[in-house]
Amino acid sequence: MKLGVLRKVGHNEEVEVKTAVIITWNNHKSRMVGDFRELSTYTIPDRYPIPRIHETLTQLSKARFITSMDSLKSFHQIFLTPYARKLLRIIAHCGTYEYLRMPFGIKNAPSHYQRMMNTIFPHELSEGWLIIYIDDIIVCSKTLQLNLERL
Repeated sequence: MKLGVLRKVGHNEEVEVKTAVIITWNNHKSRMVGDFRELSTYTIPDRYPIPRIHETLTQLSKARFITSMDSLKSFHQIFLTPYARKLLRIIAHCGTYEYLRMPFGIKNAPSHYQRMMNTIFPHELSEGWLIIYIDDIIVCSKTLQLNLERL
């Protein structure tokens, strides 16, 4: 809630909710996500292409210097429409919440994010020195100086 990703739903608001699920990784960090599997069955797939690993490896093999960056809380950078927020409500022990920004775990989130990133960086991608794989950004260069300039 501090990051503006979720908002508590008022007790007077119409509520249809999904159960919150806690996911824990090997590094002992955890994250609360919604169980949106049922919603996914009604979601029309967004077939926007995600880069293929073979093409990515070919691009990487031509570089001497590679810088890899991960977008921080990538999906949470995308605001949701009021309609989408109602579909993405979750219930937890302390109340009902709705996502204000795109959550992790919804069917079309990766495709939507890939499209957004490709739209932001079309020239860099067409020049072949930038690789974007969803929320991972890779800068490839033949020289250190060029790599630093591209950053």
